[in-house]
Amino acid sequence: MSTDLIVGFSALQIVVAVAATLGAAFIRGLTGFGFGILLVPILALALTPVEAVLALNIMAGLLALSEIRYVLREAERSALTISVLVLLTTLPGLMLLDATPPALARLLIALVALSAFFAVLLPRRGAAQPGHLTTGMTGVVAGVLTGFAAMPGPPVVPYYVGRDIPRRTAKASMVGVFGVAAMTGVASGATLGVLEWRIVLLGLALLPLVVFGNWLGSLAFGKVSDKLWRIVVGVVLAAAAVAALLKLL
Repeated sequence: MSTDLIVGFSALQIVVAVAATLGAAFIRGLTGFGFGILLVPILALALTPVEAVLALNIMAGLLALSEIRYVLREAERSALTISVLVLLTTLPGLMLLDATPPALARLLIALVALSAFFAVLLPRRGAAQPGHLTTGMTGVVAGVLTGFAAMPGPPVVPYYVGRDIPRRTAKASMVGVFGVAAMTGVASGATLGVLEWRIVLLGLALLPLVVFGNWLGSLAFGKVSDKLWRIVVGVVLAAAAVAALLKLL
């Protein structure tokens, strides 16, 4: 990594960023989500929040591209509908964030994170795909939250994990949606003129760690029971909700 890339990073921050990248990628490989929730706060120690989100989205988008065959093979058809709506509503979400007072934005983000956690705790619904309205609202809210908080997970995770469908289907569907969300976030950053080459190169430099950590998580995914997998999903969502509330307080 060149000197230009590590300007603003102390040696300790670099070590923590590497460890956090591996850990977040492992959780992503195991659950299908949680990468941004765990990694953005660490990257934000040395970067601005916008830069941290963009660097993460570069890594997440490229990782999703490497898994496209898995997504196409295993994902539910609803993931395509939700992804298209994410494409259409991410930029309005970013505009909404810009127009929202910071205190109110933090409150809304915390409430969304909490709602996702409690939604996963509800009894699982049947395997049938929800109606067009529920699917459409999931896509719209996921897109708005991608722009507003870099957090498309709260509506998407309960949509899939809260149903009695195979976990491979749930994970592949979430991976597909979040990959589209990440690439849309990068495109929105470029459109607004806030994406710098320094951030692109940083994302590329950390990508091998992301691939390795995700691979380890995927190995674990194949060995844990469905019940344990859902417990891990709940724990990650709970951590996100607690982090959002602490930030709010």
